[in-house]
Amino acid sequence: MIQLLKKIFGSRESVDLKTLYQNGAVIVDVRTPGEFKSGHIKGAINVPLQNLHNQVSSLKKLNKPVITCCLSGGRSGAAKNFLRQQGLEVYNGGGWASLQAKIR
Repeated sequence: MIQLLKKIFGSRESVDLKTLYQNGAVIVDVRTPGEFKSGHIKGAINVPLQNLHNQVSSLKKLNKPVITCCLSGGRSGAAKNFLRQQGLEVYNGGGWASLQAKIR
């Protein structure tokens, strides 16, 4: 029953993003270049959501967990789902500003 509810409503994974980041996870910001330019996490890679499919092999070559972020968490959630389907270890960091506060 719980699995069915998780499937219907989604599940919130509990992961320590700060530790994950400190251990080498890569932050992928899926906002537009303009949004990224207006502010972002230092060291984050900007791959707009619509271009993510072109960067899967590059991200796989890094051989590191990925933390996705965007403005509010919607696009980063979609990116997480897509990248997981491609076989990557990936976590949704949500909005970039709140993720920045979590990893400091």
